[in-house]
Amino acid sequence: MIPRHVLVTADAVGGVWTYALDLSQALARRGVRVTLAILGPPPDAAQKRAAEAVQGLELVETGLPLDWLADGPQPLEQAARSLRDLAAEKRTDLIHLNSPALMDAASWRAPVVGACHSCLATWWDTVRGGAMPEDFVWRTERLAQGYRHCDRLIAPSHAFAQQTAALYGVLPIAVRNGRQRRSPSLGRLRDRTVLTAGRLWDDGKNMTALDRAAGRMRGAVEAAGPLTGPHGQSVVLNHVKPLGVLTAEDLDARMRRAAVFCSPSLYEPFGLGVLEAAQAGCALVLADIPTFRELWQGAAVFFDPQDDAGLAATLDDLLDDTDRTRRMAALAASRAETFTVEAMAEGTLAVYAEALAAHAPLGEAAA
Repeated sequence: MIPRHVLVTADAVGGVWTYALDLSQALARRGVRVTLAILGPPPDAAQKRAAEAVQGLELVETGLPLDWLADGPQPLEQAARSLRDLAAEKRTDLIHLNSPALMDAASWRAPVVGACHSCLATWWDTVRGGAMPEDFVWRTERLAQGYRHCDRLIAPSHAFAQQTAALYGVLPIAVRNGRQRRSPSLGRLRDRTVLTAGRLWDDGKNMTALDRAAGRMRGAVEAAGPLTGPHGQSVVLNHVKPLGVLTAEDLDARMRRAAVFCSPSLYEPFGLGVLEAAQAGCALVLADIPTFRELWQGAAVFFDPQDDAGLAATLDDLLDDTDRTRRMAALAASRAETFTVEAMAEGTLAVYAEALAAHAPLGEAAA
C-alpha cells in the first residue's frame, strides 16, 4: 500500500532539508506527490530552485515555529493545529513529521510517521549525563508525547533506534539515511590534509578534542561549518583551520581534495557528513561510537574520542601512508554505495505501508 500524496515537514536551516528533499525526489520517481511544509525561516533562493526541480513537489512556507526554537509548549500546540488543517486542506494520505514534537493527541485525518533524527535527551545523555536543565525537560516531555501518538517511528540507524527506545520506551524502525550516488574521485593526488565538517559549536561534535590533536600533528586539519550556535554556543579553535560555512559545492570540492575525513563526534544518530566524505573519496577516521561502528565497521579507522594524543598519531600515520589511505578510501566509497536515496525511500515506503494498513478498514487493508 503506497500513499498517493504525503505531507512532509522540514526546516531550511539544517540537515533535515537535505533529507526531506532527497526523500521527496525519490518518492516523486515512484509516483507519490509530496507537499513539503517548511517550518521556521523560509528557504533561500538556491533551496527554492532545488525544490522547484522536483517533479510534483509543492513547497509551502508555513511560517510556523521550529520545535527546537519554541519558547514553550503553546507555539507547538498551535503549530500542530495548523499542520492538521494543512493536511486536511491538501487531502494527503499520510503525514511525515520530521519534528515529531508537533504530534499531539488530537485526531489527524491520516496516519502519521515521525522521524527520530535526534533529540535533546539522547544528546544530553551522551554528551553531558545527569539531570537535564529545565528547558530541556519540557521539550523532552513534549517529544515523548509526540512519539507515543505517532502511528510509526523511524530512526536513521539501529544504534539510535535503541538509544531512543532506552530513553522513551518506544522503538523506532531503522531506515538508514542515503544520498544520491556520486563519483568518489579515487586514485587522484590529494592534499596531505584532514577535513572535518558540521556544527562545530555543538559540544557533541567534540571539536575541542580534534583541536588538541591538531596541535600535536605534523599534518594540517581544516574544519568547515559554523563556530557559533543559535543560542550563543561557540567553540574556539587554536590549531584547526576554520573554513567557515561553505556552500554544498565548495564543501564537496574540499572533500575531493582532502586525503582524510575525521569525525570525533560523541553523538551522531547517523552522520550525513561522513557519508558525503566517503562518497567524495576520503579515507575515514571516526570516533568509536555505536552509530559509526554499525555503519562503517571494516571501512574506517576508529579511535577513542577522549584520546587526542592517540587521534593525532592515528591521523599522522594515515597521512604518511598514501597506499593505506587509498585503500581505506576505496573501502569507505564501497560502503557508501549501500547508503542510497533509493534504499532510504524503499525503507520509508515500507513503514508508510504499515501505517496505512493499520488505519485502513479491514477490507481495504486486506486488498
